[in-house]
Amino acid sequence: MINGWQQKAAVLVEALPYIKRFYGKKVVIKYGGNAMVKAEYKEAIMKDIVLMKYVGMKPIVVHGGGPAINEMLERVGKKSSFVNGLRITDEETMEIAQMVLAGKVNKEIVTLLNGHGAKAVGLCGKDSSLLRVEKQYAMIKDDAGCTTRVDIGLVGSVKELDTEILDVLTDRGFIPVIAPIGTGPGGQSYNVNADYAAGAIAGALKADKLVLVTDVEGIMDSRGGEEKLISSVNRQEAARLMEERVITGGMIPKVQCCLGALEKGVERVHIINGTVMHSLLLEIFTESGIGTMIEN
Repeated sequence: MINGWQQKAAVLVEALPYIKRFYGKKVVIKYGGNAMVKAEYKEAIMKDIVLMKYVGMKPIVVHGGGPAINEMLERVGKKSSFVNGLRITDEETMEIAQMVLAGKVNKEIVTLLNGHGAKAVGLCGKDSSLLRVEKQYAMIKDDAGCTTRVDIGLVGSVKELDTEILDVLTDRGFIPVIAPIGTGPGGQSYNVNADYAAGAIAGALKADKLVLVTDVEGIMDSRGGEEKLISSVNRQEAARLMEERVITGGMIPKVQCCLGALEKGVERVHIINGTVMHSLLLEIFTESGIGTMIEN
């Protein structure tokens, strides 16, 4: 009969090949959703990231902050609107988003990581011209298959990246924590969807993994009348699921950023539920994982 100590030893042994495989490798983690709301979820994710660092991995965090932005917008009497999971961003909303993301949320994450013994550094996409962007439009497809371009304001898509600062920081043992605010023409600030920003950064770094920490289990399939988790899918199958509208709403930008990262050389991408305690460790260091993995 296996006792508690033996079970703990078995967990460590199961993790060993993954620790060896990812030692010294860059892993981009997009942190967002309800995993950013409750203190116990925050603590679990931060501990996971610090443990990854101390077993030799090079984690890079790109964070969202939708709930915090929504809260601040409500305080000033502004309503949040979205198209295909992308926030419609006028000038006032942009100012608030930059304040919340690059100021409040970013520094909270840095403080939590440092509190667990890491050396985290807060950045936004404007620092060292990390994210240079162009205006992004939302594309809406109707039932007849016709596509319409929708102006969603100061929302940017990543056009160019300069990842030198990330290489310098990770090589010196720091954990970069990045708020997804990019620089557009004329120095204008643009709100960049955190999923897309994480995918672009992972692709530019040729990261070994991109992990999207969100508040859903992964890609769900409800075609049989009952929702089931798709645990593994390749790039072509994921694209087909979007065409068939199995993947909809806020999952669209997540999967699109995953596909973009794979095309740029990232080996595997994962979508996991950050409200499951220690979901990062379960996905990376166990054979079965807990979310959806997309690979080439």
